[in-house]
Amino acid sequence: MHGQRELGDFLQTRRARLRPEDVGLPDYGDRRRVPGLRREELAMLAGVSPSYYTRLEQGQSVGASPEVLDALAQALRLDEAERHHLHDLAGSVRRPPVVRRPPEEHADASTLELLESLGDVPALVSGRRGDVLAWNRMGHALFASHVDFSGPQYPDGRPNLARLVFLDPHIRALYADWPEKARSVIQNLRMVAGRHPDDARLTSLVGELAMNSAEFASMWADHRVRPCDSVVFEMHHPSVGVLTVTQQSLRPPQNGEFHLVLATAARDSASQSALRLLAQVISDTSDTRDLRPKHTELVRRSGMSK
Repeated sequence: MHGQRELGDFLQTRRARLRPEDVGLPDYGDRRRVPGLRREELAMLAGVSPSYYTRLEQGQSVGASPEVLDALAQALRLDEAERHHLHDLAGSVRRPPVVRRPPEEHADASTLELLESLGDVPALVSGRRGDVLAWNRMGHALFASHVDFSGPQYPDGRPNLARLVFLDPHIRALYADWPEKARSVIQNLRMVAGRHPDDARLTSLVGELAMNSAEFASMWADHRVRPCDSVVFEMHHPSVGVLTVTQQSLRPPQNGEFHLVLATAARDSASQSALRLLAQVISDTSDTRDLRPKHTELVRRSGMSK
């Protein structure tokens, strides 16, 4: 990914979302050719010259100091995630572009033990680019029961969370608010891309998704960033019906690039009962790839809608 262009596009999109009244500047009602602050207005707020800021946004300057970046972040009203992303993008501009093929990712023994110790809590381990490196049976059953359970064992055929969300109709149907799920995935992927602009596989993944999903291309161009730490989703599961879960993303201490994704439901709620039913369903079968036909009667007896 071209660092100078990414930095310039991020600055431009963040500038476009601000109005003069948002930052205490007078608005004389004059018509603006483009939305948001003008470059000279932002430069004034950040304490830099308009010509310097213009060169930075146009990719013609590569030497922005941390102090200047922090001043721009404050002027743009960036949150903490966006500020870190701005520094990551500026750092990639200063480094010589070297596209690398990173080593294969795998979940180590201690991470796998942690995953299994979670029992009936749906969980999976994802790598830097969202590849599923491992999941427990409940994680597989909740998140992607139609996918081969053994897929994460094969590096060339691992399920990828971003690819599933944008290209798999089963996953689109799984989330009641699919656009929110899609934005959550893409905003986290944007942060990863800022930290690893030389990751050839990540660049390839982004290109593939942009070519095959107009929605991905549109959301990617928005340059929004947000970590997927904890998000509540309503899911329409084919086996146990509607449930609301909190999906939390934790980083195992052994590798800060990995994410341990957990799904939990409120105590004594119908959603918690649905998760218990799902655990019962998979305990009755050795194959979680197709749960609905084998357990329609069990779901009906539970009183839950499908």
